[in-house]
Amino acid sequence: MELRVIEKTDTELSIEIAGEDHTFMNVLKGALLESDGVEAATYDVNPEQSGGQTEPILTVKTQEDVDALDALEAGAERVMEKADDFRSAYEAAA
Repeated sequence: MELRVIEKTDTELSIEIAGEDHTFMNVLKGALLESDGVEAATYDVNPEQSGGQTEPILTVKTQEDVDALDALEAGAERVMEKADDFRSAYEAAA
């Protein structure tokens, strides 16, 4: 996975996440929206309406007291926790 910061302020982050699709991006977006201090999280993968862009671009907006990079880190950790929980439940059911 390759990450490229498009734009960064204290409360907003736009980052390109190369090699990912709707599956991962929806999970990450959902985890971000569950995080405290995140006001908005969205992504775009539409190349025709995005000037030919083909890799997803994630945009996160946070409250003033929450750094956007910290929110992204918390969201990624939440994704890993959910994956671990799913794996444990699957193995227990098998």
